Formats: sequence, structure tokens, C-alpha cells
Amino acid sequence: MSDQQAQRFERGTDGPKVVLVGLDGSDSSLRAVAYAAGLARRQHALLAIVYVQPTLAASAALGVPVTGTTEEIAAHLVTEIREAAEQVKGIFEVRWEFHTFRGDPYNGLVTAADRLKADAVVVGASQQAGHRFVGSVALRLVKAGRWPVTVVP
Repeated sequence: MSDQQAQRFERGTDGPKVVLVGLDGSDSSLRAVAYAAGLARRQHALLAIVYVQPTLAASAALGVPVTGTTEEIAAHLVTEIREAAEQVKGIFEVRWEFHTFRGDPYNGLVTAADRLKADAVVVGASQQAGHRFVGSVALRLVKAGRWPVTVVP
């Protein structure tokens, strides 16, 4: 094997090394985290839990403090994750990291997957009715065709 081949990054050749999961606090995203944690545990992979902080221009224009609110949500999610990890400590060991990105959910998850060199992406199914017409984040990730995507109901 040449030096160039050895240095090139290749996703998923020996199973996933980084499993990325989107978390927004919804029931389906919490189920997605549980599913992704099991996958990461079985594959001895890193579980990268990602919360995308929305940037709402309209809210900012109206004077609504979006940044502070989303940071509170992120802190609350980290607390919930740590509590859940503590409950299964000694039974299941999963290496995990929590990351926050800013933007819309799709672009935030794409940025996260690229930066963290994700081998697999797990998201919860959207519960919003409008996504049947516009397209959900999960559908857009699948259409991007860059990672295996698992959608958890």
C-alpha cells in the first residue's frame, strides 16, 4: 500500500468508528440516541451526540434572546445524557461526546458529520406535518448520500 493510500480517510471500512446522532430533546431524538448508543457500544465506536442550535433571524429581529435559550437547552440535554450514562455505568460502557453547532438542523448535522468524520448518522423521525411536503432533515440526509443514515421512529 502506498503512503498516499494509507493516509486517505476511508469511511466505514471496518464498521463505524464514529456514530453521529442528532438530539433536539424530542421523543424521537431521544430514541435515536438510545439506538445510536447501542450501535456505538457494539461497534466500539465513539458516539457523537449533536445538538444544532437554531439561528432564527426573525426571532433575533424581534428581540427574542435565541442564543441564551438554545444554550440552556444544550446544557439541559448534556445533564440528561450524563444522568442516563451514569445509570448504565458498569453495565454498558459507551464513549460519547456532546457537540453543539449553530444553524438549521440539516446543515448543522452535515457540518458536524464532516468535521467529526462520521461513519454513520442516526436521527429521529420528524413529527412535523409540514415535512411530508417540504422534506424532513432525515430525508435530506439520505438524499445527500454521504453516510449511511438510520431514521428512528
